[in-house]
Amino acid sequence: MKFFKFLLILSCTFYFTSCASSYQHINPEDLTYNSQKIEKEGVSLEYKYDLLPKKYAKKERKSDIRLVAFGIQNNTDRQLILGRDFKLAFENGGNALVLSREKTFQELKQQGAWHLLYLLLTPVNVQTYSDDGRFTSTTNYPIGLILGPGIAGYNMLRAGSANKRFKKDLETYDLTDKTINPGEEKFGLVGIRADGYDSLKINYIGNTDTLEENEDTDVK
Repeated sequence: MKFFKFLLILSCTFYFTSCASSYQHINPEDLTYNSQKIEKEGVSLEYKYDLLPKKYAKKERKSDIRLVAFGIQNNTDRQLILGRDFKLAFENGGNALVLSREKTFQELKQQGAWHLLYLLLTPVNVQTYSDDGRFTSTTNYPIGLILGPGIAGYNMLRAGSANKRFKKDLETYDLTDKTINPGEEKFGLVGIRADGYDSLKINYIGNTDTLEENEDTDVK
């Protein structure tokens, strides 16, 4: 029974430290932004980092990517397009490398296949012994047949569902090449290459062509 308790504790520890993360929809228009509205050439910006839970946040740090929610307000008298008329830049003067939504998703999504490792628990059996003084009997409990596939299946479904919601948000709030009319404010989600949480600003560029490198857009 001591072995059974040890195995149970080990399994619980393994589960709670490596289980898939859930994901709640991010609605940029409903967020409380901790940045002040910054305006340049009639375009104002507010933004917020630190949006993702657990596994996604861990992959942000590992991949040097930061997901940013932002609001853009057009206070000019003309239509503006993100990537053509203005881009995001760092306050310290460095360029911001804005990733496509496909690249952001591929880099930050949960990898469901890793949870198949739980199947390694399938062969686990727990044995109990009883001795009434005359006979000694052994009973095997194949708990791994339930524990391994059960935990693996649950986590794969959980990761898949979370990734689906995450991808939907990136698609819904992708402002790339979207027109912002005079007086209009739009909200978006974007992944940028960054190893920290540096302040952002608007880099007004007029009608310069959008530059692309592979799947990424380099902000000049």
